[in-house]
Amino acid sequence: MRSLNERYEATAGCVAEGRTELADFAARAGATPNQVDAVRLAASEALTNAVLHAYGGGPGWIYVNAAVSSGELWILIADEGCGLKPRTQRAGLGLGLGLISEVSDDFAVVSRASGGTEVRIRFNLVDAEPGAGDPSPGERHSASGDARRHGFTPSMSAA
Repeated sequence: MRSLNERYEATAGCVAEGRTELADFAARAGATPNQVDAVRLAASEALTNAVLHAYGGGPGWIYVNAAVSSGELWILIADEGCGLKPRTQRAGLGLGLGLISEVSDDFAVVSRASGGTEVRIRFNLVDAEPGAGDPSPGERHSASGDARRHGFTPSMSAA
């Protein structure tokens, strides 16, 4: 239960499957119901971005990794696609990364040395009493975003 490592074909169907796997993992890891909902939303946005933009409609893989370390849930969603490039013609409204930023405690989008893009998302897991909500934004702390401290490396998600 300490980690989740999945690989999905970059198709629309992987979004629902990956979102469900990550939400279930978060719940088992002790995330509050609000945090599980936040994981669902963040996962949907990151997976959808990979499906729409990574491979230009061609075949490819999306790698989903999650782990719990030091009271934090780390989620990595990576592809081996075309990487971060400015696009003038975009599908959608372009709000996905902003949503991920709002619902997570920290996140980063990085280019992978081996090619492609990796979205790193962190949630602080809290020990909530029954009926207690998530911490207010002022109670959250931000980490450096260095996923390597938590056992992740940019190449770990490649198969």
